[in-house]
Amino acid sequence: MDKKELRRSQLDLLKAISPLEYEQKCFEIEQRFFRSDFWKNSEVVAVTVSKPPEVNTWNIIKRGWEEGKTICVPKCMPKTKELIFHELNSFQELETVFYGLFEPTPSITKRVHRDSIQSVIVPGLAYTEKGYRLGFGGGYYDRFLSGFNGHTLSLAFSEQLVENLPLESFDIPVAEIITENGRIHCE
Repeated sequence: MDKKELRRSQLDLLKAISPLEYEQKCFEIEQRFFRSDFWKNSEVVAVTVSKPPEVNTWNIIKRGWEEGKTICVPKCMPKTKELIFHELNSFQELETVFYGLFEPTPSITKRVHRDSIQSVIVPGLAYTEKGYRLGFGGGYYDRFLSGFNGHTLSLAFSEQLVENLPLESFDIPVAEIITENGRIHCE
């Protein structure tokens, strides 16, 4: 299966999770995540604003605010295929962009330099236990992670774990994956 077919297959698999099972799995993943050293030791956390059927990140953003962490969300720059992170202090600082995604409104949010970010929650559709991931197809995160020295982690449903993925020379694995069933240390 090529990456395009695999993406479609993974999306179908995720969409088949019932609403109640989705909520329960997201809760269990969040609880594991909040107990992790990744969360406890990070003051500046980068995370995408999720959209179903991805693992919900809205509660993670809210919890970060409650704990006084700096939460950064990405703005995609389609021309250069790069991510620019901005500090998010309110959901009202988001705007809807292509594909119905939520991104920070640059005119009212502060840009956060990559070197200031301690930890990144990296999204994806499928993951191997070695931390390689199938993203959504833009290559944005691989570009961002190239040269990033902080911690990387992905949140995933157990359905997203696969044995193999087609790998490219520029693919960068995450250090850890948290699912509803446990934590996988990939390094």
